[in-house]
Amino acid sequence: MTGSMPRKAALAAWIGSALEYYDFFIYGTAAALVFGKVFFPASSPATGTLLALATFGVGYLARPVGAFVLGHVGDRFGRKRVLVFTLLLMGFATFCVGCLPTYGSVGVLAPVLLVVLRLLQGLSAAGEQAGANSMSLEHAPEHRRAYFTSFTLSGTQAGQILATAIFLPVAALPQEDLLTWGWRLPFWGSALVVVVGFVIRRKLDETPVFERTEVAKLPVAVLFRQHWADVLRVIVAATIASVSTIFTVYALSYAVNTIGLSRTPMLWVGVLANIVALAAIPLLAGLADRVGRKPVFITGCLACGVLIFPYLWSISIGSYALLFVLGIALFGVAYSGINGVWPALYGEMFSARVRLSGMAIGTQIGFAVAGFAPSVVAAIGSGKQDWLGVAIFTAAVCVVAALAAATARETHRVPTAQLGGAAPAVPSTVVASAVDG
Repeated sequence: MTGSMPRKAALAAWIGSALEYYDFFIYGTAAALVFGKVFFPASSPATGTLLALATFGVGYLARPVGAFVLGHVGDRFGRKRVLVFTLLLMGFATFCVGCLPTYGSVGVLAPVLLVVLRLLQGLSAAGEQAGANSMSLEHAPEHRRAYFTSFTLSGTQAGQILATAIFLPVAALPQEDLLTWGWRLPFWGSALVVVVGFVIRRKLDETPVFERTEVAKLPVAVLFRQHWADVLRVIVAATIASVSTIFTVYALSYAVNTIGLSRTPMLWVGVLANIVALAAIPLLAGLADRVGRKPVFITGCLACGVLIFPYLWSISIGSYALLFVLGIALFGVAYSGINGVWPALYGEMFSARVRLSGMAIGTQIGFAVAGFAPSVVAAIGSGKQDWLGVAIFTAAVCVVAALAAATARETHRVPTAQLGGAAPAVPSTVVASAVDG
C-alpha cells in the first residue's frame, strides 16, 4: 500500500458522498419549491406539492434493492467498480432531471420520467456509502481506520451545505425564471463534481485486502449464513439516523408550523450544525481510533438522547439563543460522535468477502426505518406541548441503538485482514480468475 493511497481513498469517498447528498438534497428542495408546479400543474397546489414530495420518497424505496444488487457487485467484482458506477449513475440521473421536459410540454410522461430518474438516484445512493466506506477502511492504516472512513460522512455534511447554499440564490429568482430555467441550474451543476470524482476514482487501486480475499460466488448467501447477527445489529444501530430525520424534518415543522418561529433562523441552525460537524466528525473518529469505536458511538447515542429534551423544549418556548446552542450541540457535536464512528464500527463487523453487502443492506434497512420516524412522532401529537412525547420516543431509539452497539465486538485493535473472521488469503491469480470469470 502506498502512503498516498489512504488519502486518495478518503478523498474519493468524501467527494462521492458530497455529490450523492448534494443531489439528494437539491432534489428535495426542488420538490418542495418547484416540482409541484412544473410536473403536477393539473393538481391543486397542495396536491401537487404532495405528489412532488412523494417522488422524493421513491428514492428511499429503491435503496434496499440497490443495497442487495450493488452489495453483490462490490463483494464479487471489487469496490472500485461500485464506486465508479454509483458516481456515474447518480451524476447521470441528476443531470437528466435538469433536462426533463415539463408537464406542459409532454403531459404525464414528464412525472413518469421524474420518478424513473429518482429511482436511479436511490439505487446509486444505496451502494455509495457502503462502497466508499469499504474502500477507505481497507486502504487505511491499521491504527487510523475510523479517521479515514469518517470522510464519507464529512462529505455528507458538505453535500447538505452545498445544496442549501446553491439553492439560496436560485430560490430568489423571479417566479417565472425559477419555474422555467432557474431550477435546472443546480442539477446541471452536479456534472462538474462528477467529472472531478470520476478522475479521482479511476486512479484508485483496488484494496489489498479484497485482492487477497477468496471471492464468494454469492456473497449475500455467505453474509446471511455467517454474519446474520451482525446484519441485524447494524439494522438496529442504524435506526439512530432517526435523530437526523427528527432534527431536520419534525423539529423544523414543529418550530415553524406549530410554535410560529421564523423559517430562516431554523434553517440556519441546520447549516451551522453541519459546519460544526465538518470539524467534529474527523476529530471524534480520531478519538475512536485511540479509545475504541463502541465508547464514542455509545456516548454519542446517549448524548443525543439527553440533548433532544432541552432542544425541543427551547423551541417550545421560542428561545432562539437556546435552540441555536442546543441544536449545534445536538446535531453538530453529539450526532457527529455517531457519524464519525459508524463507518468503521459497522464495516469492521464483516469480513472482506461480504463487507460491502453487510454494510449496504444493514444500513439501508435501518435508514429506511429512520425515514419513517417523523411520521411516527407526528402521530404522537402536533400540539405545542407534545414535544415531550417526541423527545421520549427519540431517546428510546437512542438507547436501543446504543444497546445494539454495546453487543458488538470492539475491533479498533484487530488487524484489517482479520476483521469479521476473514477467510484465508488465496493467491492473487486465483482471485483475478474468479473476478474475470
